[in-house]
Amino acid sequence: MQTTPTDSLDLDVPTFARPVQQRRYAAAMEQIAARRAPGSRVRAYVSAGPRAVESPNWDNWLEHIAAQLPDGVELLHYRNTFTEDRPYGWDALADTLDGLIVVGKQKRPGGRVYLLGPVARLELRSLIATKPVLLFAHTLGLIPAIDCKSQVMPRDTAPRLKLTAPKRWQRDSPTLQAALTALTPPGSPADDTQAAQTVDHLALPFATTR
Repeated sequence: MQTTPTDSLDLDVPTFARPVQQRRYAAAMEQIAARRAPGSRVRAYVSAGPRAVESPNWDNWLEHIAAQLPDGVELLHYRNTFTEDRPYGWDALADTLDGLIVVGKQKRPGGRVYLLGPVARLELRSLIATKPVLLFAHTLGLIPAIDCKSQVMPRDTAPRLKLTAPKRWQRDSPTLQAALTALTPPGSPADDTQAAQTVDHLALPFATTR
């Protein structure tokens, strides 16, 4: 995920990540998949603000997200995770998650710029270095955060985060395929296919992707 101090962005690119960052990201995702124990479940949390959750499009967005993820991924979100008996507690939940999908507010309808509130920004920051984190772009689908341009938007209370999707984003991106590999439940047909494509010599520490 690349940061920029200005709004002047060249969006006419397939990714904002450098090739070496893409390779290291793919290797890290393959490591995550390789370490997953047989029979374990895969859980991804959909992070969205109250306005998105209360939108009449919310259920459709969840369906679109689920359709783009490997079969068997358990989708969690605020409504089905936190209740009066179980109040919001991100740190405890984050330890049990295998991935995060953020749903931001579009700056303009049909645009490629998405705004994340303070809570979503902190949720993203807590997982970005260790788990697959993806932006749900309404017109483009799921995009790994590493492929997006990011900018912190300071506020008097708490900062927000602006994510910009690359204009020439392609769904066959190696980073997306790697993220989906990391989110594939072990033992599924997709897992068998993707495991056969794993290249051991690419195994590099994910922490070096910054």
